[in-house]
Amino acid sequence: MTALLLVDIDWGKMVTPSMSLWEILIRGTLTYWFCFAYIRFFRRGAGQLGISDLLLITLISDASQNSMAGEYTSITEGFVLVGVLVFWDYAINWLGYRSVFFSKIGEPDPVLLIKNGVMQRQNMKKELITASELTGMLREQGVDDLVQVRACYIEGSGNISIIKK
Repeated sequence: MTALLLVDIDWGKMVTPSMSLWEILIRGTLTYWFCFAYIRFFRRGAGQLGISDLLLITLISDASQNSMAGEYTSITEGFVLVGVLVFWDYAINWLGYRSVFFSKIGEPDPVLLIKNGVMQRQNMKKELITASELTGMLREQGVDDLVQVRACYIEGSGNISIIKK
């Protein structure tokens, strides 16, 4: 019985696309750019990815799967879709390296969080960073008092950079 299952493979269905590869390319491109814009303009956390960030990414990938792929059945379609996503990821990085315009789109400007030992509450509010979260990040960088800080920024990557007095 097991030997029969190994031989009974529908190779044609496995490698022959069930939908247009152009449709997969367009679906993947539109979904990638929507997800990119959403994450770029509405999400920027401080430091490492938290549980809510991982959950968001997982849910976005699950929610966008059908909009990208429809009901494909072949591995060829899966390979094309993955290739489209990897292409756009690489293209954004490449364009950001070559162009100031795409650099601004790909990564936000740093935001000042502390200036001369004083927390910049308006900027912290925009970035959704609490005072306790900021002081925790400072401690991780070996700074235990705000008066030691000339400037502290949240970078486009979500990491913080500190310039001591």
